[in-house]
Amino acid sequence: MTAGQPKMRACAAAVVGLVALLAVAVRAEDPYLFFEWKVAYGTKSPMGVPQKMILINGEFPGPTINCTSNNNIIVNVFNQIDKPLLFTWHGIQQRKNSWQDGMPGDMCPIMPGTNFTYKMQFKDQIGTFFYYPSIGMQRAAGGYGLISVHSRPLIPVPFDPPADDFSALVGDWYTKDHEVLAKNLDTGKGIGRPAGLLINGKNEKDASNPPMYNVETGKTYRFRVCNVGIKTTLNVRIQGHVVKLVEMEGSHTVQNEYDSLDVHIGQCLSFLTTANQKPGDYFLIASTRFIKGVNTITAVMRYKGSNSPPSPKLPEAPAGWAWSINQWRSFRWNLTASAARPNPQGSYHYGQINITRTIKLSTSRGKVDGKERYALNGVSHADAETPLKLAEYFNATKGVFEYNLITDTPPKEGTPIKLAPNVITAEHRTYIEIVFENPERSIDTFHLNGYAFFAAGMGPGLWTAESRKTYNLLDTVSRHTIQVYPRSWTAVMLTFDNAGMWNLRSNLWERYYLGEQLYVSCTSPARSLRDEYNMPDNALRCGKVVGMPLPPPYTIA
Repeated sequence: MTAGQPKMRACAAAVVGLVALLAVAVRAEDPYLFFEWKVAYGTKSPMGVPQKMILINGEFPGPTINCTSNNNIIVNVFNQIDKPLLFTWHGIQQRKNSWQDGMPGDMCPIMPGTNFTYKMQFKDQIGTFFYYPSIGMQRAAGGYGLISVHSRPLIPVPFDPPADDFSALVGDWYTKDHEVLAKNLDTGKGIGRPAGLLINGKNEKDASNPPMYNVETGKTYRFRVCNVGIKTTLNVRIQGHVVKLVEMEGSHTVQNEYDSLDVHIGQCLSFLTTANQKPGDYFLIASTRFIKGVNTITAVMRYKGSNSPPSPKLPEAPAGWAWSINQWRSFRWNLTASAARPNPQGSYHYGQINITRTIKLSTSRGKVDGKERYALNGVSHADAETPLKLAEYFNATKGVFEYNLITDTPPKEGTPIKLAPNVITAEHRTYIEIVFENPERSIDTFHLNGYAFFAAGMGPGLWTAESRKTYNLLDTVSRHTIQVYPRSWTAVMLTFDNAGMWNLRSNLWERYYLGEQLYVSCTSPARSLRDEYNMPDNALRCGKVVGMPLPPPYTIA
C-alpha cells in the first residue's frame, strides 16, 4: 500500500458521505409554515361609517401568507363568528387535494365555536393570489388577504430583485352588512353600487396619511395588485410613472410597459415601477371601469426626502371596452422564463394539443319560484346539505345531486331555469375547450378552482367554430381568472389533470350567490394516490355521510 492510498480512501469515504447527506436533503420534506387565525366579527369604519366586519386576528385585511413555492401551509382557523365559515384560496391549485379548497361543494363548513386546520402545499406555483371567505355574501364583509408565493432559491426569476415588495389589495366596498346584502338578493333586489373603493383596507384619507408606499430615487419596486372587490373592474396606475408588467396569476409575462392596467374582479398581477421622477409625493390611483359614476381612490407613494405633495391633477383612466380588449391582447406569456420549476414556461405547447371536447357555457337569468336567479346553461346552482365531494367519495350521491344536468351547449332561449346542484364531469387528463358566453350588458369574470388555463381568444357576439381562427395558440398567459365582455365570448383551454371536485364561478359575487356557478368532477379511474389524496383524517363530516364507513382508500397503483 502506498502512502497516498489511505488519503484516497478517506476522500472517497467523504464523498460517499456527502452524497448520502445530499440524498437525505433531497428526500427531506419541504418547509412548513404555521398560521393560527381567530376569525371574529369586529367594528371598523373603512368608509367612515362604523360597520360589522369579518376580521382575522383583529386585522383587516387579514394576515399575508408570505411563502415559497412548495411550502407546506398549515392554517388553523377558529370560527368565532355566529355563522358557518370556509376560506378558499383563490388561484392556489390544491394539486390532488380539493379536500382543502374551501368551497361549499368540497368541504363541510367550520361551525361557530369550532376550529379546523387546513393542510395545503402550494405545489409548483409562484406568483400573486389571495384568500377570502366563500360562504354566502361573507366576502363582502372582509376576511380577505394576500398570498405571495416566491420562487425557490436557484430558480431564476426574469427580473432583478426589487428594492421592496408592496401589496395593493384594491376593491369596491359596501357599507351595508353582508347579511343585509344577502337578504336583498333573496328578496329579488340587487346589491346596488358600491359605496366606494379601498386599498389594503383603507379609504382615501387613510391610504394617503401616512404614505402607504415609501421609495428611494433610482430604485425599482414590485407592486402586487389584486382586485378583491365583488362588483367592478378597476384601472390601476401611478401618477407620473410607467409600470412594467412582470407576473399575472402565477405566470411570468413578457415585460411590456403600460401607463395603466385594467384589473378585473378576482384577477391579480405584479408590476415593477422605478422611482425615476423628481423626488416628491405621487399617487397610486385606482378607479372603476364600465359603470356610471366613476369611483376613484388614491394612495401616496413618497420618495425619500420628499417635501412636496402630489399633484391634484390625476391621470385619467382609459375609456371604453375596445381599449381594455386591446390591452388584454397585448399580454403575453414569457416563454423563456422558468416558472416554479427550472424549465421554461413555453415548453408547454398548448396550441398543438388536440381538443377532445368543447363545453360552451352561456349565462342566463330569470325567475325561479318568483326569485331572481342566474344560471349556466339553464341550471342555477344551489348548494346541497352534503358537500358534493363528500357525497361522491362515499358513493352517496343519490338524493344529493345528479351529474350532467346540463349539456355542452346552451339550451334554447326561453328555456325555464332549473334550480339544483350543477355538476358536470370531465374525463381525467383530457384536453378541453371551455367557451363562456355573456349575453348581459355588463362585464363578467370567471374563475376555475384547481387549475390554470390558457385564455386563447375573446370577441363580440356568439362563439362559433370559426372563432378559433382568432385564437392565440402560442403565448397567451396561463392564468385562473378571465373576463368576458358584455355580449361577448371568451374561450379557454386546459388539461383536466387535477382529480377532484372543482368550482367554476362568476366572480361578480351577487351572480355567484344567485347561482352562476357549477362544479366540475374530475375523477381518476385508477383510484391512485398518484392522482388524488384520500380524504384527510381531520376532514369534517356533515349531511348524509355522517357515520358512514370510509370507502376503500386510494393506493399507489
